Amino acid sequence: MSGVTTGEGGVTRSPSEAELEDMSQDELAQLASELDDVEVQHNAPKFPVPGTRAEKRAERGVAAWFGLSALAALCFVVAFIAWPHEYVPPSDPGYTMYSLYTPVVGVTFGLAVLSLGIGVIVYVKKFFPSEVSVQQRHDGPSDPVARKTVLAQLAAAGNDTTIARRSLIKRSAGAAAGLFGLGLGVAAIGPMIRNPWKDGPNSPLWVTGWKPENGETVFLRADTGELDDIRRVRPEDMEPGSMQTVFPFRESERGDEEALLHAQKASDAPVMLIRLRPGTQVVKRAGQEDFNYGDYYAFSKICTHLGCPTSLFQAQDNRILCPCHQSQFLATEYARPVFGPATRALPQLPITVDEQGYFVARSDFHEAVGPAFWERRS
Repeated sequence: MSGVTTGEGGVTRSPSEAELEDMSQDELAQLASELDDVEVQHNAPKFPVPGTRAEKRAERGVAAWFGLSALAALCFVVAFIAWPHEYVPPSDPGYTMYSLYTPVVGVTFGLAVLSLGIGVIVYVKKFFPSEVSVQQRHDGPSDPVARKTVLAQLAAAGNDTTIARRSLIKRSAGAAAGLFGLGLGVAAIGPMIRNPWKDGPNSPLWVTGWKPENGETVFLRADTGELDDIRRVRPEDMEPGSMQTVFPFRESERGDEEALLHAQKASDAPVMLIRLRPGTQVVKRAGQEDFNYGDYYAFSKICTHLGCPTSLFQAQDNRILCPCHQSQFLATEYARPVFGPATRALPQLPITVDEQGYFVARSDFHEAVGPAFWERRS
């Protein structure tokens, strides 16, 4: 049956609904080509004689890549769930296994993606027919007939690539795609399995290393780059218009490498200590009027947008800058955002000076540090 007929005057007429229903899949595919003004110049299958040893070798090669992807995806899921990931100090047994967690997860995931991609590419190169077609360009949307016949064209393409009769490739590709999807699902919901609120008011998202415990003083420690070099900060250590990064320190941590390392590696620990110029006009947040000590203000370095470090301070206009996405916070107005995607002010740490003249934290932050989350109260 002819797909497209020509009426009087050479005007092309599309088939009626009844004629479309009577057409076979091959005829519908042919009709789709004719309607799209596609002229096939050359179309030759890669294996004209099915079942040859060369064809079987190619099929096994494609299946091997998909099988490797499935195996790597399975290893990724197992490693993500079962591999030891809790922090272990370098001097303790089990540190080697802990240190390999990220490489193992990364390598298995990357191998799964790479093998799946290579399998698809090899299948296209080995089994897709060699075809050269010429199509005229058309503007505007497709008509109803074209939309109906495109499915038949896709089905015909599937037949031409011989995927329907290659059960080995279909099973291996299905296993690879399924396990890869499972891996993505595990990675997506994995962080939701642990309950971050099991400790109530002391849950990790509410509490930081600046919280005083057992009445012990929490000092502001300068970042010297040396774990054992303990330098507590005094007001006279800073010039007007300067800034430095500080971390929490307790005297009970002195000599304790694990505790000192945790205080500096905790994601919510870094604080920006700023000394404004004398006489600078300041707007304070309600309820936090006494959080500063004279011209000294301490704000969390964790950006409230996506958690990047707000590492820059411009003394000229008293702006705190996050280099990741260009958020800016005004230090003279409780570090409220004035530019960029951040929508919340940086949490302010209440500070004072003890009888020895060292800066100390009066309490923990009064709000959660870092980006927003559903249960955040501010």
